[in-house]
Amino acid sequence: MVTTEADRCRNLVLVLGDQLSLDSGAFAEFDPASDRVWMAEVDEESSHVPSHKARIALFLTAMRHFAEEVRSRGWPLEYLRLGDHPFPNLGEALGDAIRRLRPERLILAEPGDWRVRESLLSAARENGVAIDLRPDRSFIATTEEFEGWAGGRRVLVQDHWYRHLRRRTSVLMDGANPVGGRWNFDAENRASFGPKGPGLVPKPLGFAPDAITRDVLELVARRFHAHPGRLDAFAWPVTRAQALQALEDFVRNRLPWFGRFQDAVWEGEPYLYHSRLSAALNLKLLHPMEAIRAAEEAYRQGHAPLPAAEGFIRQILGWREYVRGLYHLWMPEWLGWNALDARLPLPEFYWTAETEMRCLRETIAQTLRLGYAHHIQRLMVTGLFAMLLGVRPVEVHRWYLAIYVDAVEWVELPNTLGMSQYADGGRMATKPYAASGRYIQRMSNHCSKCRFRPDRATGEEACPFTTLYWDFLARNEHRLANNLRMRPALLNLRRLSASDRVEIRRKAEQIGQCPP
Repeated sequence: MVTTEADRCRNLVLVLGDQLSLDSGAFAEFDPASDRVWMAEVDEESSHVPSHKARIALFLTAMRHFAEEVRSRGWPLEYLRLGDHPFPNLGEALGDAIRRLRPERLILAEPGDWRVRESLLSAARENGVAIDLRPDRSFIATTEEFEGWAGGRRVLVQDHWYRHLRRRTSVLMDGANPVGGRWNFDAENRASFGPKGPGLVPKPLGFAPDAITRDVLELVARRFHAHPGRLDAFAWPVTRAQALQALEDFVRNRLPWFGRFQDAVWEGEPYLYHSRLSAALNLKLLHPMEAIRAAEEAYRQGHAPLPAAEGFIRQILGWREYVRGLYHLWMPEWLGWNALDARLPLPEFYWTAETEMRCLRETIAQTLRLGYAHHIQRLMVTGLFAMLLGVRPVEVHRWYLAIYVDAVEWVELPNTLGMSQYADGGRMATKPYAASGRYIQRMSNHCSKCRFRPDRATGEEACPFTTLYWDFLARNEHRLANNLRMRPALLNLRRLSASDRVEIRRKAEQIGQCPP
């Protein structure tokens, strides 16, 4: 790329693939006469974990659509496409841009990913240019606000943070009190469908690929052909306009039933009443307050019941903001935590869906097809099995980061290593999310079609989840002995006979060596 003296710029504004908002603080006081926008597609962002083809395509096509918006404003833009430059990662690509354009300053909204942040800071430092890191306006709280709230607290409880933000934003508040007299309606949001299933579920709005997206799908199929996943069902929102349409569609057609059935699972219904908005939120095509206010308005207009609106809002205002705060507070140490001393490799079937366990086979096959599974499929099917088996937490983390279209590390890592795998020893979750096959039987229809029986821990028909549940408790009894929330489960463990415990251990070892 040839650069002339006229190409020099005052400020080089860096835009990452998950910072696709024209309202970003990085654009404050942008002067097209002297400043320039810089974006780059690089192989490392798709290959540092073996990303699902649909995840790669989503990021690339959203970036390219955003680049068109930038150009439409008449702003100077340098956009590096895959295949048009030799740089394998963002740090090397940025270093080249600094040397060519010789900017006085780099401007960047705070990166969500610790690895990317360190790479860009290192490139700026090595090339002797100042970098102005600005707060990411696409969140409700700054990392500084979270650190201030967390300072001095012995335990960082999500519900306390949620209440703090509810009060500050006046979301679902009647003056100083929560609407309905309660902060949390989770108890009303745990229903299963029963044997008749969900009935007719409104399908979420999909978006047919346009010319830009079709080019990206071709590129991904060719360049990343060995990566997991498929592209034939790609219909994600890739522009702000599409993301707003997807939000409207969810609020109108699925929010009223979301709360009650948010934990339910049903074969052949991957989306059910879930919003599918996490990808658009994480790319910054939507601001979280837009989704929150839309749900609150639906409740106040009588379109959605309070438990549904509150449950959806809590996922965004409470949980999403909470995990982001923890990520920036505890990285990079979090990657090395392994409180349960889990040492087994991730089973190969996580990449192929070739397993006899129907719940895992259906969930993983769906994920490979769509790049999507809802939160209970992630937490209480794929995540639960890995924790019970004793898989190395970092391997589970790398799989989740690779396989879901909405995965960005600041939100995926805490949910995986903290909530799902309990690798942090309870810094985030108050107890391991451990359950037997009976939980999956209660919340889904998988077990009725499976050869394993969730009520059995031993024998040929024993459900691996149930076997591993009791073995997990036995292996970690000393670690969990002081956890009050685990006391009932540990009391039940102690009622097992010595012979049952020996047989469970034998069968668990067999599963670990050769998962069914």
